[in-house]
Amino acid sequence: MPIVRFVFAALKPGVSAADYERFEREVDYVTAARLKTIVSYRTHRITETGAGLSGGPWDYVERIEVTDRAAYEVELALAGKELIDELYEKYLDKSKTVSVWSELVEP
Repeated sequence: MPIVRFVFAALKPGVSAADYERFEREVDYVTAARLKTIVSYRTHRITETGAGLSGGPWDYVERIEVTDRAAYEVELALAGKELIDELYEKYLDKSKTVSVWSELVEP
């Protein structure tokens, strides 16, 4: 059963979308491709949110499909630590970052 984590993130004040998206293409996608527990990883720029959605505002949502949640968290803590540190140091506002774990409802 596919397990997907959605991460809603906001840029830090003063960070340009172009700089963050360059980091995503050159660093984040490359790192995600190396992690064995990640089946699929994509970042999406949010262009509009519904009126009833609270907790934001967010600029991006990531969709991360993993083989196993516990194994992913261990691998991310080891192999992805520098990436996560750089993300929050330079680009993303950690106080606004939220994530949701989900399991696919099979058709």
